[in-house]
Amino acid sequence: MLFFENALWLLLAALALDALVGDPDWLWRRLPHPVVWIGKAISWFDGKLNKPDWPATARRYGGILTLSLLVGASLAAGFALHALAGGVPGGDVLVIICAAVLIAQNSLYRHVDAVRRGLEVNGLAGGREAVAMIVGRDPEQLDEAGVSRAAIESCAENFSDGVVAPVFWFAVAGLPGLIAYKAVNTADSMIGHKNEKYADFGWASARFDDLINLPASRLSGLFIALSAWRVGGTARKSLSCIASDAKLHRSPNAGWPEAAMAGALGIALAGPRIYTGYTANDLYLNKSGRKEAAAADIAASLRVLVSACCLQAVLVLGCALAANFI
Repeated sequence: MLFFENALWLLLAALALDALVGDPDWLWRRLPHPVVWIGKAISWFDGKLNKPDWPATARRYGGILTLSLLVGASLAAGFALHALAGGVPGGDVLVIICAAVLIAQNSLYRHVDAVRRGLEVNGLAGGREAVAMIVGRDPEQLDEAGVSRAAIESCAENFSDGVVAPVFWFAVAGLPGLIAYKAVNTADSMIGHKNEKYADFGWASARFDDLINLPASRLSGLFIALSAWRVGGTARKSLSCIASDAKLHRSPNAGWPEAAMAGALGIALAGPRIYTGYTANDLYLNKSGRKEAAAADIAASLRVLVSACCLQAVLVLGCALAANFI
């Protein structure tokens, strides 16, 4: 077989390890995180193949080449780690650790909760400082409600991108699938912007990221909807919001978890937003919901997040048990 027969059990262990330990700051202050390595490679390609005086077509081909080499190198690294883990004693532990490092349950919770604490302890200035770490929009243009909605949107979208999608691609293709996914998603976050510098160079990364996130975005919306009870909401309302409003988002994927979260919390998300270099004049998701969000709503979104992560773990457990009987 190409991948470990007990891959789903290893995945379950990785989820538990990430939830309990996360990304220890003491470790990544001494060693570069794998995503940092990926980011450095993308920056190098950006400098070499995205020259401002090049024609648009050349920059687009440069972006396609960058994506191709990035995915190829990531798959090769994944297969190498897979081969290493399969040939040494305790190789399962290596797989668990590698997977846990690239799954972001714990870090997502901490970063979103930092915005809540920033608002509660240091007011708007503290909230703006914390939210600037997780969103690309201009924090100085955000009031308390804007900071809160930004944190909640990041919680929902990154649950899909940083948690469900890595788990999905590990389940499908092991470490090669997981590492390749993280490489593409990192490229999208760095160069997949619709501004003058990256509209052409980042085109391939943005489109491919949209494609490979399709399954996870739908799953994440479902997990969030089924967790709406944690905040007094209903799955029916959340699913209804997905059905009516997910398509209103400019992203083919982000609208699913964000609409689900908007319906679960009873607030309006998305809408017009100011980013560095451009303004997104988007429609609201759940436009009849409250637009005045606060730190308490961030706390509510985190309760939904924890429940949704537990539901995902239960699904992985169920699949692992079912696989034993096939």
